[in-house]
Amino acid sequence: MRIGFDVMGGDYAPKEAIKGLLLALPELNAEEHVVLIGREDEIKAALTAEGADPARFAIVHAPDVVEMGEHPTKALTQKPHSSISIGFHLLKEGKIDAFASAGNTGAMMVGALFSVKAIEGISRPCISTIVPKLDGSLGVLLDVGANSDVKPEHLNQFAILGSVYAESVLHNNSPKVGLLNLGEEEGKGTIVLQAAYPLLKENKSVNFIGNIEGRDLFNDKADVIVCDGYVGNVVLKLCENIYEMLLQKGIENDYFARFNYEIYGGMPILGVNAPVVIGHGISNARAFKNMLLQSREMVRTDMVEKVRKALV
Repeated sequence: MRIGFDVMGGDYAPKEAIKGLLLALPELNAEEHVVLIGREDEIKAALTAEGADPARFAIVHAPDVVEMGEHPTKALTQKPHSSISIGFHLLKEGKIDAFASAGNTGAMMVGALFSVKAIEGISRPCISTIVPKLDGSLGVLLDVGANSDVKPEHLNQFAILGSVYAESVLHNNSPKVGLLNLGEEEGKGTIVLQAAYPLLKENKSVNFIGNIEGRDLFNDKADVIVCDGYVGNVVLKLCENIYEMLLQKGIENDYFARFNYEIYGGMPILGVNAPVVIGHGISNARAFKNMLLQSREMVRTDMVEKVRKALV
């Protein structure tokens, strides 16, 4: 297994990225390797600064970096030698099995769609995030930003993607799928949500339990929560802000501590032909470590192939 790692992505790269790599190494076995992608001299300097021998690592030189504020498509076109562009080239060619970066989110999404492309049958790949539950378990919320405007069939596919992810990475057998809505009754919500309900109800690939409301996000009613990217992104940013406000107020709580993005590392792009994980732009060493371990788990459990089988 070879995990491609964009060492230049993120506000604190490459220093924190290298620290995260070294934290992850003890949890990787002899057959699991990380390929470092970025400016070779900076990578070697960061490894040396942490007391690691650069000769131990596979490094692919990428002289350019896609900055956070750059237009995704233009940046990938104009910077073919950026760490993100080269990472996706390696992924497309099968030289790495997964790709992780805390760089430009839009560039990661565009790169995934134009390199490894969507799995046959998937019309809209999406981005998912982890939702900590009150009972100690973990749920999945998707989409959280890739598709702000969706059709009923897209929500139906999100349910399949979320279910496979929950089963493969979170080890949740037969996860319960809920459609995020403004009421529990079948006829509630927008025209899109009303049309999505019967599709989900008839979908034999998922364990659909019906509509859920915002108050059910953190209880055990549903394990996979389906919504469009507009709503999902609002929920994600709200949760992040609640966690930040509690920190600012000096309030410590075991449950709310699980809202810390560092624990999960990154958000996977689901529905493309290879594991791709996007990290938070402010990722630190702990987040980078968990980003790599999540990428490893997606490869180890053959998640992409499981999605293909679920679509048949």
